[in-house]
Amino acid sequence: MPADLPTITLNNGVEMPQLGFGVFQVPDDETTAAVTAALEAGYRSIDTAAAYQNEAGVGKALADSGIDRSDLFVTTKLWNADQGYDETLKAFERSRSLLGLEYVDLYLIHWPAPALGKYVDSWRALEKLTTDGLVRAIGVSNFQPSHLDKLAETASIVPAVNQIELHPYLQQAEVRAYDEEHGIATEAWSPLAKGGSLLGEPVVQAIAERLGRTAAQVVLRWHLQLGTIVIPKSVTPARIAENLDAFGFELTDADLAELAKLERDERTGPHPDEFNVA
Repeated sequence: MPADLPTITLNNGVEMPQLGFGVFQVPDDETTAAVTAALEAGYRSIDTAAAYQNEAGVGKALADSGIDRSDLFVTTKLWNADQGYDETLKAFERSRSLLGLEYVDLYLIHWPAPALGKYVDSWRALEKLTTDGLVRAIGVSNFQPSHLDKLAETASIVPAVNQIELHPYLQQAEVRAYDEEHGIATEAWSPLAKGGSLLGEPVVQAIAERLGRTAAQVVLRWHLQLGTIVIPKSVTPARIAENLDAFGFELTDADLAELAKLERDERTGPHPDEFNVA
């Protein structure tokens, strides 16, 4: 990894960049350009998913970049409709083929989809992928403590990562505490929330003005100082580069206390207990 990108050491010893680039809702035909811009800006961690339908676009950007594979960290995710042991193995092969990679750095179960009742079987498949050397680390996304407890009843590998919706409007204290207690790294999706209202918050604006930073950089810095992994998304090259520039400054304890007051328990996405779309 480039020396200037901080990493988080996962519970199996694998190092993951703490700041990466997400491609949620980026059309496949725009994804290659967006990922190329991210790689040129200095990102080395790219987060996609089967459900995003842009793994091929990601793969093309990676192949065209000329960057050594060992310097890249690629995450993709298993969709709900593909849960189940055999189905998971097949879905992984599809993703790996679209990405054009010999291995994936991190493979996540995208949602617990508890009503489907298949995530435990999917986890067994992820463990096999690890054993077979096709995945360097495995984890989950959108799992609540109850889902993680059920997984732990039969799992032989503890998830390395739990990727959840996380931002100052939804600070997920309970999930973050559970993850920390069990050695699971927390990763934030939708780190800036949606619609821009968070970035317009007076407290965020005031901190940004004092530090000579953008509102987005302030919120990303909040994530980094929490110790979470964060994957902002943009298709605008200037903003892609700007989001990576969340280093070289610190939020004070007073700043963090003020940002903590923004908690609203407000989700931009569905609740994991209720989302079972296949």
